[in-house]
Amino acid sequence: MSTKPFSASQRMMDVQLPIIPIVSDLIKKNPGTISLGQGVVYYGPPKKVILKISKLNPSADYHMYSEVQGITKLRSIISEKLMSENKINLNEGHELIVTAGSNMGFMNAVLAIADPNDEIILLRPYYFNHEMAINMINCKSIIVDTDLHYQPCMEKIVTAITSHTKAIVTVSPNNPSGAVYERKMLEEINKLCKEKGIYHISDEAYEYFTFGKVNHFSPASIANSCDHTISLYSLSKAYGFASWRIGYMVIPKHLSLSIKKAQDTYLICPTRIAQEAAITALEVGREYTREYLNKIENIRNKLYSQLTAINNICTIPLTMGAFYFLIKLKTRLTGVEIVDKLINKYKIAVIPGETFGMNDGCYLRVGYGSLDEKMSEIGTQRLIKGLKEIIT
Repeated sequence: MSTKPFSASQRMMDVQLPIIPIVSDLIKKNPGTISLGQGVVYYGPPKKVILKISKLNPSADYHMYSEVQGITKLRSIISEKLMSENKINLNEGHELIVTAGSNMGFMNAVLAIADPNDEIILLRPYYFNHEMAINMINCKSIIVDTDLHYQPCMEKIVTAITSHTKAIVTVSPNNPSGAVYERKMLEEINKLCKEKGIYHISDEAYEYFTFGKVNHFSPASIANSCDHTISLYSLSKAYGFASWRIGYMVIPKHLSLSIKKAQDTYLICPTRIAQEAAITALEVGREYTREYLNKIENIRNKLYSQLTAINNICTIPLTMGAFYFLIKLKTRLTGVEIVDKLINKYKIAVIPGETFGMNDGCYLRVGYGSLDEKMSEIGTQRLIKGLKEIIT
């Protein structure tokens, strides 16, 4: 008889803890807590989506498996969107895969391109699920620092590339910093990937969320980039579709079989009814998001003004995208300690910077997309009060 205790794999034990569920548990223990933590919008899907789903014909087709890569009608309308908005022409070198959100798209991508001990470059601050996914498949996350405004540093990226590098990941507009990477920089990174024979994975889940005169740019629109560019998109943010789990990815044709193998194994196919909902959302189009974007921008401006007013304890680069600010606090406390105090005493939740790789000080990701103007104002007041009293 073996006396060895049962345990999880060391691979999974080495993966960082999932911060969103941890913060959610703290919120549940403190009823009345307002969350500026989770990356969701405060509005739901277009009314036409709900109406369509409520009137679906109860045909057996909706209860059967559909195509691994997504149903034809949805893929067709996504193709039109990519051409008109992202300037991506799906030619013979591209493949379009519908996924259960862009997180699945990222996992599909790294499974398709990397073997154990291969390296994938992430830019700090990185999206924590990307780092977790890379570690889960026994690959290595190579972390490269951005500048003080969270913009990529080309020299540092070049230095980080080795013979084991398989991809460079960019997230723009960025989670968690809100930075929108300049078109010229994305073009340079994409060119570097082509020269080095590695992939450029471009996460564009927040493509509609830019402010001022800043515009989003899709690297897959660059001429002759289809062989090395992987683009990830999501309906979760723009259409209030977070729990519907619909995203999509544009991939090089030569990765099609590998990605379909992965998706067929742990998903089989995206949920059919959610795909029908996605068709209607995309038919409504990005004008739906624009209805709410001005309100989110107003919330953003007020939050930024309040945070800059406490610059004696807080530094905050002005970033122009997504719906986050990544702030640095002048304290010896950790981000995790600050979050715990904010929830338990002030009933306001944010996300600690450690989960995004920010370990050179105390950082917090403050989200401003999940609350309407009234609740955001209350949440901001609690945050400012809490930070002042905790730190000063």
